[in-house]
Amino acid sequence: MSDSDYKNEVTILIAEDDDGHAELINEHLVDAGVMNRQIRFKDGKEVWDFISGENQNEKMDKNKPFLLLLDIRMPRLDGIEVLKRIKSDQNLKKIPVIMLTTTDDPVEIEECYRLGCNFYITKPVDFIKFSEILRRLGLFIMVIEVAGINNGGETQ
Repeated sequence: MSDSDYKNEVTILIAEDDDGHAELINEHLVDAGVMNRQIRFKDGKEVWDFISGENQNEKMDKNKPFLLLLDIRMPRLDGIEVLKRIKSDQNLKKIPVIMLTTTDDPVEIEECYRLGCNFYITKPVDFIKFSEILRRLGLFIMVIEVAGINNGGETQ
């Protein structure tokens, strides 16, 4: 693929401190046919530094589409704080954010939606159910990508 083929491809940012969960997410996205570039971050500060441009070594190209899969319980900076920062920033708030977490606390779910998350997925302890959710997530990502490519050529 040439660089122009990647122009509208969604890069998936995965902020997940648990190596096993991160590997499971990766495997099932691939199983669902999602071959998009993935960048994994081990805590909220790493992903925030990348998105905000505070990491001078590697930062997000704001001209390319991204999707953030964001765990809530992470060291240094939790997912809710990352979500607040993204959605309160005029330059970043359009980034789709999907919360991936083990908690199903209705108050926390409501808070995430109030702050602007696009979707909230509870990681079940049952890995078979979690795998199915990730397969469906893979299909969702492909739909976002197709919609972005289809709309990308239109002038407003």
